[in-house]
Amino acid sequence: MTTNALPLLEPESAAPCCPPLSERPLTAEEAERTAVMFKALGDPVRLRLFSLVASHEGGEACVCDISDVGVSQPTVSHHLKKLREAGLLSSERRGTWVYYKVEPSVLAALGRLLTRAATA
Repeated sequence: MTTNALPLLEPESAAPCCPPLSERPLTAEEAERTAVMFKALGDPVRLRLFSLVASHEGGEACVCDISDVGVSQPTVSHHLKKLREAGLLSSERRGTWVYYKVEPSVLAALGRLLTRAATA
């Protein structure tokens, strides 16, 4: 019986953020990287778009499925681009449509950041 080992993720791609805030102070680099993500999520339209993509069936949403967020389609595209640039979303073009997906490692890292570090 032959078994194949799964490749390991690089630490940077597996944890794009940092340890819990209660564990230790952030380094300057960690603070910069994290601030970019929170700044992107600090806009109500972007937060709503992030939520729409994250909660969409299958974990991804076509830009054609995203509507009724109170802004025009070009503005939706602009905000999705900002979320992608912040590392919160990835995108893939399929024909004429672009599909957006929340990176699972991003959700995990943001969750870890805001949780209390385990105590012994």
